[in-house]
Amino acid sequence: MDYHALAKDIVANIGGRDNVQSVVHCATRLRFTLRDASKANTEAISKLKGVLKVINAGGQYQIVIGPDVPQVYQEVITIGGFEASEAIVDAEAAKEDNRSTLSKVLESIAGIFQPIIPAITGAGLLKAVLALCTTFHWIDNSGQTYVILSAMADSAFYFLPILLAASCAKKFKCNQGTAMALAGLLVYPSFITLLGGDPVKMFGFLPITKATYTSSVIPIILGVWFMSYVEKFVQKHCPQAVKFFFVPFFSLLIGGIVTISALGPIGAWLSNLIQIFFSWLKDVAPWLVPTVVGIVSPLLVMTGTHYGLIPIGTNNLGTVGHDMVVGPGMLASNTAQGAAGLAYSLRTKNPDSRQLASSAGLTGILGITEPVLYGINLRFMFPLYAAMIGGGAGGLYLGLMGVERFGAGSPGLLVLPVYLPTEEAMALGFGFSNFINAIIGVCISMGVAFAACWIMFGIWAKNGKLDPVEVYGPDAVEKKSEEKKEEAQAAVEASEPKIYAPLAGEVMPLSKVEDEAFASGAMGDGVAMMPSEGKLYAPCDGEVSVFFPTGHAVGIVATNGAEILMHVGMDTVNLNGKGFTPKVKQGDHVKKGQLLLEFDIDFIKKSGLSVVTPVLVTNSSSYTAMTKRESGTVEPGTEIIELKK
Repeated sequence: MDYHALAKDIVANIGGRDNVQSVVHCATRLRFTLRDASKANTEAISKLKGVLKVINAGGQYQIVIGPDVPQVYQEVITIGGFEASEAIVDAEAAKEDNRSTLSKVLESIAGIFQPIIPAITGAGLLKAVLALCTTFHWIDNSGQTYVILSAMADSAFYFLPILLAASCAKKFKCNQGTAMALAGLLVYPSFITLLGGDPVKMFGFLPITKATYTSSVIPIILGVWFMSYVEKFVQKHCPQAVKFFFVPFFSLLIGGIVTISALGPIGAWLSNLIQIFFSWLKDVAPWLVPTVVGIVSPLLVMTGTHYGLIPIGTNNLGTVGHDMVVGPGMLASNTAQGAAGLAYSLRTKNPDSRQLASSAGLTGILGITEPVLYGINLRFMFPLYAAMIGGGAGGLYLGLMGVERFGAGSPGLLVLPVYLPTEEAMALGFGFSNFINAIIGVCISMGVAFAACWIMFGIWAKNGKLDPVEVYGPDAVEKKSEEKKEEAQAAVEASEPKIYAPLAGEVMPLSKVEDEAFASGAMGDGVAMMPSEGKLYAPCDGEVSVFFPTGHAVGIVATNGAEILMHVGMDTVNLNGKGFTPKVKQGDHVKKGQLLLEFDIDFIKKSGLSVVTPVLVTNSSSYTAMTKRESGTVEPGTEIIELKK
């Protein structure tokens, strides 16, 4: 969905930015307070791709978008220059939202990543291509070209906290520039160098835990979240005259101190615990390590705590020349994540998701998993489950076979050569089977993840847990939406029946009919018509309940419940059918606009009779109100009567 284009069209058709008094959003819809609701082009907005429904009720002009409403809202307030507000609670959506807290947190993280997916997808693909070029020696990894291309590929990941800060600021409704400045602190060269040296204490007493923040995720999310509360507090209590500089000053100062002293190090503390756990597991059950790493690796990468494993793997390669703690398990996990993404690309009918899943899935199996993890797997959840299942299955095989790596590299298909034993490794008893088993383990992880994702897509779709666009495609959903709109319109018409002109001619009040039985409304309320053409059409859908043998009068019971009588002329019963040619018979089902009767106007007039035709609702007493058109010249099919129950 093109959020910007949709938002631009909404603002244009809502009556322009000057017609908007305020705008907020809930879980599913934009809620406008308009200065003049009549200026909104409801029909045009309803037809926009991405709009599910338009509701004008309760003093609010509501545009139903669905789960993408936060992104559309951000574009709307940017285009219109409106003041951003906190999302309001949609009571109905809240009742239906029975997800676990963990699911909501993971979905929020995925939502934060959505705006930056293009950046990390492009960077990930560039990293994969660069790895391919160096593997086949197309580019010298010590040359200047490699350094430049590597900087292009790594920048999005190295400065990931800054990209996330911009997205988090929108999520937590705080200043984007201040949030990005906070993220800049975490990747500032002097600060990184300081953390790599002696113990650090701020103000001489506040300890700053050593941690790695480049490419990190959780520290900046927590930091911006905390800073948003600081900003709101200062904004509320700070004098108006000094808000301009005091709000960002205190936000950055307090938010920065709390982030680097308390919130940021949480990832480092967890990394230390993970390092201790896997060191213990390696000593107790070495074959189980790749299994566990294969299962939990996506969660470790997502939280940045996978850095707790890297020192173990680096130490193993440096001391004994081989490693089974980091490499094999992450190899199984990364290829499983990529395979799950590729499976999703083949199953989804949404072209946008298909394009992202295919490119991100490819980079995943080559070893760069962030695009597929945040763009697809975490967003839809079940591909993540499939990847964890596949990673565990592949990791189990690698562990049981005792597969180890003999070199470093981003775990993926391109680094499979590091599983070929070196001369030193062969002297220790490793053989070519290590490489063969590594390939088999990858095949298992990819095959299981692919199959699991394929099956779970069907299960999620069947249980209604997927957006219909993913299951049926945008065209089918748009068609279904149009059908629902037509059904809704039909329901409205059924509850408030409308009757359309059965003749071409002039409409007049029923009281002008010379026959007192009609003029008094004794036979039912309605209007009269002076026909200009001798053709009588069905005024609505229904069944012909009465068709007099003389042809001068037709009764219809409409599908909406109204009982309609059309009497062509006064005293025309005396013509005994002369001048009348019926086109339907009693009991026929007819559609609005279908020809019922032809009559000879000149013959009737020459016979000395009036051709004034009453159109009556004989059960008008069943309705609380009737709106009538009683003047003007109309064509057949023009609305002349509306009933309200």
